Amino acid sequence: MIICYFRSKAYSDFAGTAEQLEQAELHKRAIKAWQGLSHKTQMIWRLMASGVASHRPPFGQKNSISGYNLFVSAYHGFAQLGNEHIPEPKMFEPFPIFSMDYLDCSSAGDGLLKVHFRLTICGTGEPGRYRVLGKYQVGEPGCGRNPGLMRNCLSESVPAGECSVIEFALPDSVPALEMKQLHLKYLLLDTKTGYRSQSHSLAAIMTL
Repeated sequence: MIICYFRSKAYSDFAGTAEQLEQAELHKRAIKAWQGLSHKTQMIWRLMASGVASHRPPFGQKNSISGYNLFVSAYHGFAQLGNEHIPEPKMFEPFPIFSMDYLDCSSAGDGLLKVHFRLTICGTGEPGRYRVLGKYQVGEPGCGRNPGLMRNCLSESVPAGECSVIEFALPDSVPALEMKQLHLKYLLLDTKTGYRSQSHSLAAIMTL
């Protein structure tokens, strides 16, 4: 004998933060832009995406992304750079090897922190082609990383060479503390294509 049970689905009144709602609207515009492309252009994007590795598991050469994924990634990338538009299909080029090290931070007033990193970027003759996009969390010393608290931030400065000082302006969520825990995930944004690299992570204790 089979007995069926019905249970109402949990419902929350929380619609999301202002930033989350803004990102959701951006994604809707990206989808609408893709749907407005001709089939021929969509197939070109599909060709451009062939062999481009996914940023999410399962990884490997056999798991390339779709043309739709590559288009939406480029659309979001240009939007993060303040240049939202319908991107043209471009071949995905390997990103240079890069890493960042924390240097220092200071108060910039108006609830902002100026945070400096040393960016090392190798294997490119065009370091100024890239910007650093990060997801950050500032909290009490020793706090763990919470993905739900991390927010997007774009570097204020542009790489000037193989080794550059990169500055971020971050809202200070714990202004009463002189020592703060920083968690950061960062990647490179290609200003010519809108494409993004794989991300790296770092953690540091900042002292004002």
